[in-house]
Amino acid sequence: MNMNDKNNKTKNEIPVYAKNFFNKIENYLNTKIYYFGSVQRSDYFFGVSDIDTCLFTKNESATILKLQNLLNKPKHAFKKVVNYLPTSKKIVYGHVLFYKDKEHKFSTDICIYDEKYKEYVLKDNQFKIDIPFYISFLLLIVKTLHYQLHLLSKPMYNYLKKRIMDILDDGFFMNIGTNSWKFLVFEMPQVKLDKA
Repeated sequence: MNMNDKNNKTKNEIPVYAKNFFNKIENYLNTKIYYFGSVQRSDYFFGVSDIDTCLFTKNESATILKLQNLLNKPKHAFKKVVNYLPTSKKIVYGHVLFYKDKEHKFSTDICIYDEKYKEYVLKDNQFKIDIPFYISFLLLIVKTLHYQLHLLSKPMYNYLKKRIMDILDDGFFMNIGTNSWKFLVFEMPQVKLDKA
């Protein structure tokens, strides 16, 4: 199994609703969804962890339009992103949809990239899956404090998780701002501005 197919399935079991959701997208778009992040590692918490995904397309605009139609989401829900990939030192551009379904307690980030970035993105995603033991251990502690013991607020949890992942990219801890621009999300205006 090559890298392009390796992460088309999840290492951890995911809820049935999530499986059906992603199968529906794959069938509708006739494309593969790739999974990365905690769902492929030991720090995944069933039913509460986000499920990080990405897909690749030859036509981003057409793919976004199809997803809008399928998921009943407005165009402005698809945020523009600029992503720096430490493993290849490349900058890639794409879109991301932060999708939440409160009824089914399900959330996912769907990143949409041009096909030309596929090799670089999958390489970087694999780097974030094959993490050292001490990173997994730190993530497990922080997630247990947040998800199970409810001792960490969401903002503090997000901050600590980001700092821990910065250790992975930089090799040291608390280097504030070093990789703060690794994944920039741009809010696009919902309406055109009036001409001056």
